[in-house]
Amino acid sequence: MDFKLSEEHQLIRTSVREFCQKYVEPAADEIDQQARFPEDIVKRLAQQDWLGIPFPEDYGGAGSDYLSYIIVVEELSRACATTGFTLECHTSLACYPLFKFGTEEQKKRYLLPLCKGEILGSFALTEPGAGTDAGAATTTAVLDGNQYVLNGSKIFISNAPVAGVLIIFAMTDKSKGTKGISAFIVPGKTPGLTIGKHLDKMGIRGSLTAEVFLKDCRIPKENLLGQEGQGFRIAMMTLDGGRIGIAAQALGIAQAALDESVRYSKERVQFGKPISTFQAIQWMIADMATAVEASRFLTYHAAWCYDQGLPYSKEAAMAKLFASETAVYQTNRAVQIHGGIGYIKGHKVERLYRDAKITEIYEGTSEVMRMVISGNVLR
Repeated sequence: MDFKLSEEHQLIRTSVREFCQKYVEPAADEIDQQARFPEDIVKRLAQQDWLGIPFPEDYGGAGSDYLSYIIVVEELSRACATTGFTLECHTSLACYPLFKFGTEEQKKRYLLPLCKGEILGSFALTEPGAGTDAGAATTTAVLDGNQYVLNGSKIFISNAPVAGVLIIFAMTDKSKGTKGISAFIVPGKTPGLTIGKHLDKMGIRGSLTAEVFLKDCRIPKENLLGQEGQGFRIAMMTLDGGRIGIAAQALGIAQAALDESVRYSKERVQFGKPISTFQAIQWMIADMATAVEASRFLTYHAAWCYDQGLPYSKEAAMAKLFASETAVYQTNRAVQIHGGIGYIKGHKVERLYRDAKITEIYEGTSEVMRMVISGNVLR
């Protein structure tokens, strides 16, 4: 077993870290405080060919592997969780299902501009009454001649206000439950598609999240993604890969919390010496450093399984579960180490603390991750 990153992967990490130091970190606080979408940074990500990293060059991607993509998400999230998640949502949730299930025509028409960064993508599955329980969805798609007519609403849809393409899930046969769900490619300016106002969140505040409303929204029959009734499978496979991306985001947040804690503990003097000399602080740092490394190994292993064509559903769930809970714990400890100053708005660890929580919720809660893991172990 080789635990050392290849030269290519090390170069990618160095490049992204330098990019973050120059463009992302200086803007992170302002993005958070103003809940501003980092449009300028996203354009620079596109210029770096980082919006389609794991997809073939024929479709506008960089032709790299999934581990490369995960490293980019990790480093971006280490600097700004909003930026890391914006990339993750676009790549894992919008580009992946098009690449995996799209026809050649669909890939050329929609995946190509997504990977090039000409437009951003979004993934609309969750509804007000159907979160984890996707079978409770009420959004419908009815075939009318050569068009599907979509009606319903979605909630908590990331990237929706800036999306050029949305992957939307709707019931084509309610009587079949999850087997009656289908997936559709819906351009962002389609008549009948309305995006609600940006939801003001506790963390990742610059990531645009909104409701999506569909009122007699007509799309061509050829915009069906995959086959009718295949939507639930498409969603679950997409989320399996996306969970590795969320694990990487959580890893980046946890690493940033550790970085800030190490730095501050060496600078902060109490009782005539740096607090890093106190055993209570040393043990917190030791636990944090151990948890970060464990999260990294789980996350990278899940990405490796993906790249090797091995099953990765359990590995992705383990990585997301551990890394997200680590991020929440790490940021809590970071605030504790900083004391009162860590509780003040505008301080990085306060922002990290708020950013971390969502990683335990979206793309499958920690409870769902435990269901996935136990289902694999006990079968």
